[in-house]
Amino acid sequence: MFITGLGTAIPPQQYKQSEGWEAVQVAPQFSRLAPRSRAILRKVLNGNNGIETRHLALHSLHEVFDLDPNILHARFANHAPPLATQAAERALANARTSAIEIDAILISTCTGYLCPGLTSYVSERLGLRPDVLTLDLVGQGCGAALPNLRTGEALLASGRCRRVLSVCVEICSAAFYLDDDPGVLISACLFGDGAGAAVLSNEPNPAARTVAWKRAGSTLSAGERDLLRFELKNGMLRNVLSPQVPSLASRHAEKLLGTILADAGVSRDQITTWIWHAGGRDVLLALQERLSLSAGDIQWSAGVLRDVGNISSPCVYFVLQAALSGNAPGGLWWLSSFGAGFSCHGALLQVE
Repeated sequence: MFITGLGTAIPPQQYKQSEGWEAVQVAPQFSRLAPRSRAILRKVLNGNNGIETRHLALHSLHEVFDLDPNILHARFANHAPPLATQAAERALANARTSAIEIDAILISTCTGYLCPGLTSYVSERLGLRPDVLTLDLVGQGCGAALPNLRTGEALLASGRCRRVLSVCVEICSAAFYLDDDPGVLISACLFGDGAGAAVLSNEPNPAARTVAWKRAGSTLSAGERDLLRFELKNGMLRNVLSPQVPSLASRHAEKLLGTILADAGVSRDQITTWIWHAGGRDVLLALQERLSLSAGDIQWSAGVLRDVGNISSPCVYFVLQAALSGNAPGGLWWLSSFGAGFSCHGALLQVE
């Protein structure tokens, strides 16, 4: 399989972290928070957490504090389809592929629910063929991009599809919440909105760098699912984020990396470029320490985190796109995402 085109999209509204602190102080919920909770918000929004700006599907930051199920659902329903479509259109253009050439579209999300799913709306907007295979994948959190791509790989390998469109979209601002749970507060300070897409084919794109999918794998630790997941409270999604997540992510990422490299007969020093899910500053630092990576090794993920925050499942599309456009050295690349489950996924790419 080859990744022949990539596209990303973010809402036009960009907010500095300092603007988030200014807005939260005048929110009606702020005065009802415990002193420790207010201190957490101050520290995360004003401190060095690796994020400078985020893009949110809001006309004003004050909309974040409208904690009403109908408002939050409408935010997802109004913004997820156009963002996913925009990313897909850019991926198709990058791949020099027309919409009618797509045989299947796979869309992953965890921040909202539609029935029919997002594939119905995005297929219509893109003008895909009526007989296109549509698969809506849900419940995989920040790690969803890799299972999505592996499903595309299986469809191509089966011979049933020649070109597959892989999309991840998250409206994280449809799941922001303020209460005295530290994980919930930190989540509201870290996540942003966005979409990423890739065109997949059994033939490379002659007009772009060759990105070949060589080998992939996943690991699931169901016993640790309560450390990172969504829950439903008062009709609204809210993120459960435990302090153990950085250590958890780095431990599973190291194990999976070792397994796949051993199976491929590849040593770690043969990896020229690292494409990590930018889950947060502490996550990247934990990966850097456990895997003995340099600051340069995590630069592409850190750059995405700095500019758009943790955008959940689309994140690795942004990081891969940044590395390709930034002329990262060719050779073997490692692509990895992780999230709710607790699940961790990885793929070995050959980039020329």
